[in-house]
Amino acid sequence: MNFKQLESFVHVAELGSFSKAALVLDIAQPALSRQVRALETDLRTTLLLRNGRGVVLTEAGQRLYEHGRNLMQALAQAEADVGGRRDEPLGRITVGLPPSVGRQLTLPLIDGFRRRCPQAQLAIVEGLSSHVSEWIATGRVDVGLLYNPEAQPALEITPVIEEALCLVSPLGDEPAGAALPLADLPNHPLIVPERGHAIRKLLETRALLAGLKLDIAWEVSSIAAIIDLVCAGYGHAVLHASAVAASGRADALRVRPLARPALHSMLCLAVSARQRPSPLVRQTTALLTDLVRALPQGAAARSQPG
Repeated sequence: MNFKQLESFVHVAELGSFSKAALVLDIAQPALSRQVRALETDLRTTLLLRNGRGVVLTEAGQRLYEHGRNLMQALAQAEADVGGRRDEPLGRITVGLPPSVGRQLTLPLIDGFRRRCPQAQLAIVEGLSSHVSEWIATGRVDVGLLYNPEAQPALEITPVIEEALCLVSPLGDEPAGAALPLADLPNHPLIVPERGHAIRKLLETRALLAGLKLDIAWEVSSIAAIIDLVCAGYGHAVLHASAVAASGRADALRVRPLARPALHSMLCLAVSARQRPSPLVRQTTALLTDLVRALPQGAAARSQPG
């Protein structure tokens, strides 16, 4: 076993896919597969199970992943500490993104990271805001984007943009441009994410305070799948306009802002409050802030200081 093999394995394990890991590491996918196979041969055990959606860790793979992640974090910290004296972004950084913006940000984040931090390495993981905040607190993730985070001592949180929530309907199903009063929302069967999702929590909290009972028709984790179901006529969704604009299906959808009261979701940048930010962390947070504020519909969002 060598460090290159271990690094390849950790990236595949974190991203759940050989193709995504190859993109992040900037190597050919067959070469990446050979690195992992060689590691499995050296250890005489299966570390990853391949399926149609990507890969999952075996029990042995999970144990090696924990060791490998800790080793890579220690090495990245050492490189960052030494490189920080020259203010150079060196080492390895893991960024956590919520699924609603992961698809929009992954490619521009990798492109921008290559230009700004050519000597550093980047890993990207996706998870609900509640999961990303936990990962930052425990050291698995260095920088993350969170929707509507709760204050906690382990995190340093900076608001980036505030976005309005809108009712998303099939084209022609709703009058164009007309705002929808929140009191009318129960008349629309909704396709919503699972209960841990930030939008779901905000929506149900506001409905409860207003004494409204929402019509939850379907629960679906994927934002892309929710948009597909809305287009197919299975119901309506409550999403950010930027998510619709980035879906590639905006022409098939009608987007109406919620009103009386309007609902807004805050997207924030979070880092660990326990560690001094390295040059790599500072460069990555600056890049993420620029990318978030350039999202579709971002000009309509109210930028926050910091």
